[in-house]
Amino acid sequence: MNRSLTSALLAITLTLGCGGAAVAQAPNRTKAEVLKSSMAAYAAIQRRDYATALTILRELAAQGDVWAQSSLGKLYYIGQGVPQDYKEAARLFGLAAAQGDADAQSNLGLIYRNGQGVAQDYNEAVRLFGLSAAQGDASAQFNLGIMYSNGQGVPQDYKEAARLYRLAAEQGHAKAQSNVGVMYASGQGVAQDYKEAARLYRLAAEQGHAKAQGNLGIMYESGRGVAQDYVRAHMWYNLGASSFSGEEGKTATSNRDNIAERMTPSQIERAQDMARKCQASNFKKCD
Repeated sequence: MNRSLTSALLAITLTLGCGGAAVAQAPNRTKAEVLKSSMAAYAAIQRRDYATALTILRELAAQGDVWAQSSLGKLYYIGQGVPQDYKEAARLFGLAAAQGDADAQSNLGLIYRNGQGVAQDYNEAVRLFGLSAAQGDASAQFNLGIMYSNGQGVPQDYKEAARLYRLAAEQGHAKAQSNVGVMYASGQGVAQDYKEAARLYRLAAEQGHAKAQGNLGIMYESGRGVAQDYVRAHMWYNLGASSFSGEEGKTATSNRDNIAERMTPSQIERAQDMARKCQASNFKKCD
C-alpha cells in the first residue's frame, strides 16, 4: 500500500455547522437528523465500532451525503471494517468529488495518480488535484506540486511546483515545507536562499519530518542559512537517523557519525542530550 496515500486517507474528520459539504443534507431528512447520524457514525469510528459506523455511513451515502461517501471511501481504501477494495473506494470518492468535496477530490486524485482501483491517469489526477487545490486543500496543493515537479500530466514546471508547495507549506504541511526548502536550497524554481531553506526545514523538522531533520543537519554542518554549529548538526542528524529506515537511515547515521569525528566528547554528549530533550518534547524544545 502506498504510505503517502494511506497517511492522507487515515484521518476521518467531521465538520459541524460550517455550511459545507461535510454534512450535506440527505433527501427527506432534516439537517438535524443528518447531523445526528453523522455524529453517531463519527463516534463509532473513533471507538473502532466499524459495524455500527458502516451501517450508518452506507445509509447516508446512499442518500447522497458527501461526508458519508468520502468517509466510507476511506474505510474501503484502508480496509477498516470491510475488505480492502480500491475500486469501491474510488467509486465512493467519485460520488463525493462530483459534489465538490475537496477532500474526496484530493483522495481520488491520489488514486488516479497511483492507479489503484482505476487505470492510472496522470491527467485526471492533475484535474482532481486542481479542483481540490483551488478550494485550499493543502494535500492537493502539495500533490499537484509533485505533478508539476515531475512533469506528470502537465509540462514540468519547477516554478509552479514551488508556488504550490508554498501554498501548502503556509498551511503547515510538513512534506511541502521540506520540498520547497529543498528548492530554496538548490535554487530550483526559486531564487536560491539558504536562510529560507533552513527556516522551512526547521518548520518541517519540528513536525517530526525525518528528511527535513537531516537536511537541517546539513545546513548547520555547512553553515548555510544558519550559523555553523556542529552540536545542532549532530542533534538533527541523530533525530533524522532515528526516524529513517533503509538507505536513508544509513545516510543519516553516516552523516551523524562523520561529524562526530570533528567534535569533542563534551560536544557529542551535549548534542545527544539535546536530541533526547527535543524528541521528548515532540520537537518543541530543540535549542
